[in-house]
Amino acid sequence: MAAVSAGAPARPAGPARPAGPARSARTSRPARTGGPARAPRFGTAPSLGTAAVVLIVVGLVFAVPLVALLQFTFRQGTDGSLTTAHYTALADPANAGTYQPVFDGLGASLLIAVIAVAIVLLVLLPAQVITALHHPRLRRILEFVCLVPITVPVVVLVVGFVPVYQFVAQVFGSGAWTLSFAIGIIALPFAFRPISAAITAMDLITLTEAARSLGASWWTVTWRVLLPNLRRGILAACFLTITVVLGEYTLASFLSRTTFQTALLLVQGTDPYVAAIFSLGALVFGFLLLVAIGRIGQRRTRVRRPHPKDPA
Repeated sequence: MAAVSAGAPARPAGPARPAGPARSARTSRPARTGGPARAPRFGTAPSLGTAAVVLIVVGLVFAVPLVALLQFTFRQGTDGSLTTAHYTALADPANAGTYQPVFDGLGASLLIAVIAVAIVLLVLLPAQVITALHHPRLRRILEFVCLVPITVPVVVLVVGFVPVYQFVAQVFGSGAWTLSFAIGIIALPFAFRPISAAITAMDLITLTEAARSLGASWWTVTWRVLLPNLRRGILAACFLTITVVLGEYTLASFLSRTTFQTALLLVQGTDPYVAAIFSLGALVFGFLLLVAIGRIGQRRTRVRRPHPKDPA
């Protein structure tokens, strides 16, 4: 290429471009500072197939004995044929004398359940509420006292109840309803936990002080503030107490009282099918109570849709 002549005018150079910032080879993302922290996961979550297998196995463990018991109530003799004669025999007046102990024991157990529930509502519930409001330091002591019966075998408790019920028989008689005092003690651990969980879930002191500052009396605070918020725990405690009463056999047997369980053992010697029918009914009733614990008391919150005429 020919060299530029000395007489030709030189072309002015353009303005120099500013040097841009040097880009890093790898850009780093800013650290996340806001938002809820992720909870740590321990282990690997089971797959859908594994969860289904576990659920099926556990369901079979509970369902197979119940289905076998149900099939036994329809069995006729040893030939394997099925019949409904055992169910119709319950309504036959000719068998009233044979099955009367079962109905008497069921009535006695229901009366015991009513008294035991009254003990929970009139003794245990006020004690837990007063302890949470005014004496929080005594909560551990109350919890220990209420949970002791579940750590002691019922047979050992009966040994201590025998001399006590000798005095109870002299004062109140030897009716089956007197077992409600002993069964109420056995049911304390089962009734304590649901009420304690309900008290812990709500801010009991703040709600009570707010209601009192607005001029509400203690009666109003109890009925309008405390009991509605503790409703689910109270219902769970009552249902669990009824379940404990219907399933208690050791106390009634050792203290020579006729209840639902002792009557079933008495009738089983003459008609095992009817005893199986009542046992199945008791299991179904207890299952329904446990389902009701999770259903009753739940508040259904409805989201109100904004109306077009409402101000923004």
